[in-house]
Order: sequence, then structure tokens, then C-alpha cells
Amino acid sequence: MRNVTKDNITDAFKGYMADYMPPRTREIMGALVQHLHDFARETNLTHDEWRQGIEFLEGCAAIETEDRHEFVLVSDVLGLSSLVDMLHSGNDATSSSVLGPFHVSGAPALEVGGDMKRDFGGPVLLVEGVIKDISGDPIPGAEIDIWQTAPNGLYASQDIEQDTFSFHGLMNVGENGRYAFTTVKPVEYTVPTDGPVGAILDACGRHPWRPSHLHYIVKAPGYRTLVTEIFPDDDPYLDQDTVFGVRDDLVMTYHSKRAADFPEGMALSGKVIEPFLSVKFDVVLAKE
Repeated sequence: MRNVTKDNITDAFKGYMADYMPPRTREIMGALVQHLHDFARETNLTHDEWRQGIEFLEGCAAIETEDRHEFVLVSDVLGLSSLVDMLHSGNDATSSSVLGPFHVSGAPALEVGGDMKRDFGGPVLLVEGVIKDISGDPIPGAEIDIWQTAPNGLYASQDIEQDTFSFHGLMNVGENGRYAFTTVKPVEYTVPTDGPVGAILDACGRHPWRPSHLHYIVKAPGYRTLVTEIFPDDDPYLDQDTVFGVRDDLVMTYHSKRAADFPEGMALSGKVIEPFLSVKFDVVLAKE
């Protein structure tokens, strides 16, 4: 198109796309540019504002490392991560939630009944449940990847005082679908604000806090992989999670119990001498 104007530039872009493009790529790119151009026209975007946007993206790239995923965090605080999760969650399955930028692949094996608390302070938290299908039948051999913050509110990848896989474990459940482990109750924490994401939150007058939670990735052959989180019902940030990750069915009650009630068959059985916390959370997977 020789005479490109503000009104026809979107159509010009779409006209430049090759006929052999995969249909889904054509759909996504066409919609992306349509909304991007409409945004610029609707807001009458200035050169200075456009330049600030470019500098923001450059800032994300500059701070991105193997352990720090600023672009993921941008997606999180804008609500995009949660929206994509909800678009593709099964109605009868456990709700998905955000992956977050701090997952570390290759976590060590954690036996059913194993312990992630180790020498960290705070009350023991016993977490248990069953991995099952939408009919309520257990899913033998399902895999559950678990991770969380330490009591200082930092993930292992953020904290030089922690081992690489501190508070990370990879568990394979048995024939009954049951999983169980001990850890410490996670704490609420702030997402990193020393980069471009912090600038977004400041510009919007938003706080950086997340409610405390446990992370799960649950997999089983023939089922959709589930990325989710568990939240305690007494957390002060449940109604204002800065990454929009809370769902009603992911909010659980953490019960306080006597040391004498700690179950057998756990790595810490016979070693718990103070009251402990307990939470039960069954995970429902949908078929592929």
C-alpha cells in the first residue's frame, strides 16, 4: 500500500501477511496488531509515551536472567497469566493458578511422607491429599512438583543463603493417588519491585504483595497438566493478590493440631514434639 494512513495501517499490515502463514499464526498476529493499533489510536499515544514503552521492554530484557523472569512477572501483574490460565481451565477440575517466575526445574525426588522443612524454623506444616479424576477416582503414579518460599519470604532462586532446591520436591504418588509431605507454612511476600515491574505497580498505585501459598504442578498421562497454588484462608492478602492468582477452590483452612496427633508413616513421625499445622487439599485433573 503506497498511501498508508492512521486509518488504514492496520489493514495494510494484515495485507502484508503471506498467504502460506499457518491459520492460527495469522489469527493471533492479526488480532494482536489490531488491538495494538486500536490502543494507540484510542489513547492518542504520543512519541514520548511510545518511547517509554520501548524503554520498559528494554528494561525487562536487561534484568532478565536464568533465575529472574521479568517478562513472566510483567504478565503476572497485568493479569494476563491468570487470564490465560482461566481460559483453559476445566470447569470440573481444580482451578489453575499462576506459575510465577521462581519455579526451578529438576527438583530432587521427594517420597510420599517426605520432609521439606529440614532445619528451618517455625511450626511443622503437614500437607496431604489425593490426586484424582473428575469422577473421584485416584490417579495412580501422578507426579506433583512442589515449591514454596522459605520463612523469610524468598524463593531459593532469590536467596544465596538457600540451596538451589530448598523447598522444592518432586513426588510420584502411589496406587491410591495419595500425596503427603511436611514443610513450613509459607509466608506472604512481595514480588520484586527493583525492576520494570516495580515501575508498573508504582504508576498504578498498587502494592506488590502476594498471599502465602504452596505451588503445585501436577501431571499424569492422559490428563491435562495442572499448575496451581494453595492459599490459607486467614491470609490478609487473599482479596488483593497482586498477580490475581486466588480462586475460591484453592483457599484452604490450616488446622492446628497436637503433637500427639501427628500421623505415622511420615519422615517426621515420632519427631514432632510441638503443635503442628495440617491442611488437606485434593487435586482433580481433567482428561486431555
